[in-house]
Amino acid sequence: MILTLLQVDVEAVTMQSSRSISMIDMAFKGGWIMIPLLLLSIIALYIIGERWWTIRLASKQDQNFMNNIRDFILDGKFSSAQYLCQTQATPTARFVEKGLERIDRPLNDIQTALENVGNLEIAQLEKGLPMLATISGGAPMLGFLGTVIGMVQAFYNMSQAGNNIDITLLSGGIYTAMITTVAGLIVGIIAYFGYNYLTARIGHIMHAIERNMIDFMELLQEKSTKE
Repeated sequence: MILTLLQVDVEAVTMQSSRSISMIDMAFKGGWIMIPLLLLSIIALYIIGERWWTIRLASKQDQNFMNNIRDFILDGKFSSAQYLCQTQATPTARFVEKGLERIDRPLNDIQTALENVGNLEIAQLEKGLPMLATISGGAPMLGFLGTVIGMVQAFYNMSQAGNNIDITLLSGGIYTAMITTVAGLIVGIIAYFGYNYLTARIGHIMHAIERNMIDFMELLQEKSTKE
């Protein structure tokens, strides 16, 4: 009984190894197009992971941050408000700090400065997304290029074989055609969904920045009214 189970396990491992080897062989049969597709997949995964982590850190904010800023400003404790901003590594904290540096200037100047800082923060968050969008469109095109190359190779082999056409003559071209198409679509789909996910997350942060910017400007107007 134990011997039978061991034989079954060995056969299962052997079959799994055969599948792994066959998948690797199939990838190699895709031809040179698989090399740029592999590089694009690495770049896409890196951008998605790095941007996800950056956006995750940027979206973290103390829920009482703006309330504390409000209390400090109304009490005239601008240095305490600036120190609080310096302890928060978020876009909101950075544009509030920029507004506090211009607290003695007209409100229009402060608002312009805040908008500039907000645009810079969004631009930093969107860093790398154009490349990801390019990969989402370019990878399938590379895959289709491999398809065309594979079909040209298959028809060329057929023309050289004359009347002695054998399926093995077509296998190389068919492998290139099918495998590169699948690989290009996989890379493109990953980049496409990653791009849209990150864009949506940045959109939420942008709305939060705009909302906090409005609250900050209303706070400055309230303070100037009381004075």
